Amino acid sequence: MREIINASFADLVEPLLQSNQPVVLRDLVADWPMVKAAKLDSASALNTLLECYRGRPVSTFLGEASIEGRFFYNADMTGFNFLQLDSRLDDVIAKLIEIAGDDQPPALYVGSTNLDAWLPGFRDAHDLPLSSLDPIASLWLGNRSRIAPHFDLPQNIACCVVGRRRFTLFPPEQIKNLYVGPLDITPAGQPISLVDFNQIDMHRFPRAVEALEASISVELEPGDAILIPSMWWHQVEGLEPINVLVNYWWSRAPEMAGSPNDALLHALLSIRHLPEDMRSAWKAFFDYYIFDAEVDSHKHIEDNALGRLGPLESNRAKRMRAILLNQLKR
Repeated sequence: MREIINASFADLVEPLLQSNQPVVLRDLVADWPMVKAAKLDSASALNTLLECYRGRPVSTFLGEASIEGRFFYNADMTGFNFLQLDSRLDDVIAKLIEIAGDDQPPALYVGSTNLDAWLPGFRDAHDLPLSSLDPIASLWLGNRSRIAPHFDLPQNIACCVVGRRRFTLFPPEQIKNLYVGPLDITPAGQPISLVDFNQIDMHRFPRAVEALEASISVELEPGDAILIPSMWWHQVEGLEPINVLVNYWWSRAPEMAGSPNDALLHALLSIRHLPEDMRSAWKAFFDYYIFDAEVDSHKHIEDNALGRLGPLESNRAKRMRAILLNQLKR
């Protein structure tokens, strides 16, 4: 994995921000006040969050000590091995400090909490110069945890603020070796790998070894950051009794583009259950019009006749959405 030592905001140039390969940015946010405080005392660093907190409840995951921080499904995959409840952030922080010295503490986790909505003012002193990308900035807080491999559609810069984090990343093409779980019921929105890569069950998941061989693993200290490209699977571990991470998400897709997840859902409805020969034929269509579209797929058509094959712009996107809506009403 590429690493930039003593990274600075000057390194956040467009080629890096649009990269399709992960990049570690050592000490990128080392000057953030909360990072400086964390290097002295993790617990007291949390006061930085409390100074900005206005009392809005946060979604909190709570699991028994026996799950060892692995927030996951229950045994028959009808639910999960943790409770999800709304809590005050100051109560969560107080509990984290209280159990920090326990040998077998319960698992406690607050994920994907929008900084602007829950901690107004925090970004005044803790931010990245990404305003042109209009990113979503979020807080992740908890004790020792192991979040199963999952992917995100946006680009992502994750900044380690308190504690240490281990990221294990898998290229998108490794999906075939990750044994992805249900699409309908997921622990936090995105489908996850069912493999515990800390102790692979070789009987259930024999191909997981191939995924592990193709993976990249890195540990972040307070002040370090990592760029995770769109669609890269990543397992994230909080390694200390108190861990805080701040991340930034932004899209590389055109603003008027639809969600690829919607296309996947429609394909599950309309293509997946066709006979094999028909699926093969439609695969050729998708390769021609979508995945290999830059290989002269429509240069033989006059520009004024391209229609929906033309460049994506606002009016054309609206017309295609209208067609889809009418079709889906059937």
